[in-house]
Amino acid sequence: MDTSRRNASIGFVSTYSPTVCGIASFTASLLGGVAADRGSRFGLGVVDLTVGSRRSIAPDVVFAHPVGDPSSLETVIRVLNSYDTVSIQHEFGIFGGPDGVEVVDLIEGLSVPTAVTLHTVLDRPSQNQRWIVEQLAAQADRLVVMSETARDRLVMRYGVDPDSIEVIPHGTDTLFSGPSLATGVRPLVLTWGLIGPGKGFESVIEAFADLVDIAPLPRYLIAGATHPHVVESAGEAYRQGLISQVQGLGLEGMVEFDDRYLDRNSLARLVRSADIVVLPYASVEQVTSGVLVEAIAASKPVVATRFPHAVELLSDGAGITVPHGDTQALAAALRRLLTDRSLTTRMGSEAGRLADGWHWPTIGGRFGAMMSGLLEADRLVGTGVEGARVTT
Repeated sequence: MDTSRRNASIGFVSTYSPTVCGIASFTASLLGGVAADRGSRFGLGVVDLTVGSRRSIAPDVVFAHPVGDPSSLETVIRVLNSYDTVSIQHEFGIFGGPDGVEVVDLIEGLSVPTAVTLHTVLDRPSQNQRWIVEQLAAQADRLVVMSETARDRLVMRYGVDPDSIEVIPHGTDTLFSGPSLATGVRPLVLTWGLIGPGKGFESVIEAFADLVDIAPLPRYLIAGATHPHVVESAGEAYRQGLISQVQGLGLEGMVEFDDRYLDRNSLARLVRSADIVVLPYASVEQVTSGVLVEAIAASKPVVATRFPHAVELLSDGAGITVPHGDTQALAAALRRLLTDRSLTTRMGSEAGRLADGWHWPTIGGRFGAMMSGLLEADRLVGTGVEGARVTT
């Protein structure tokens, strides 16, 4: 990082702890990475997007905004304009209004350099979703994405100027790195994350019915608590349906469930204890997957459906991608890895190579330098210097 440049203070806008979601965890890790790179959390604060009466007690939170509250949004804008720069984490479901349209009112009220991190870039958005992304692109000083696929979509599908887009990979905790902790006689295949429809667990369970002849018999562990929104709407009916599927196929000795929400240390140990990670996501739109990044950082070979981030990261040999909905292809890919130890070793080595440079302090340093560059460019423009350009 250019130490001659003053570190810009950054106001982050995001869901935050104790909210249980990927964006809340991402923002906490990103802020921590920036702080680790700088050696201080000074000048870093979070506006927490809240629903209902829940409030964060995290010391980083400077204001809690009940989404959809116009009077609160006015305060949010005043708070954020007191920082040098603002970082908005964007997902359609975390702001108020249809498709989270409230974010447009937010960014229009900001007078400081602003970067928007897009966690979703839809290939086929609705008219309203497209309009929101176009407004963010028009108002933001920088759009940040975590994959080349997302960048290409913004350019080709939304007409965004490529010079306004920054690709900064999803970071990982150092906890996921290090030697494998897989020691069991029976190989462990792992999927983890918040449990709910659309994750494709049913297809892996069905695929395991074709793997009963492998010796030693493999295990499949589905680890994670049910998503809070799923619990609110349907209780544990979805998980019970998966358990019934396992019982119907007679796979009780192969498929296991762990319904705990693990802390980062426990999760990292679990991932490092796996032999193979399988990500059977049903979505064909997913351009960013933190779980995929963590699996690669742990040097685990990955079997995944062909969602965009998996195709991008696994194409050089860190895993195998299979068509969505093709249970036979999924079973065949798992069989290859479960019966060919040299293949899993090669893929694990490629995964470890790929993850070089993904640790959060490194990613935080890149992000912090970008934000400081936006501040410097804004000041040069304010003093009448022509041709000011951000460098990171």
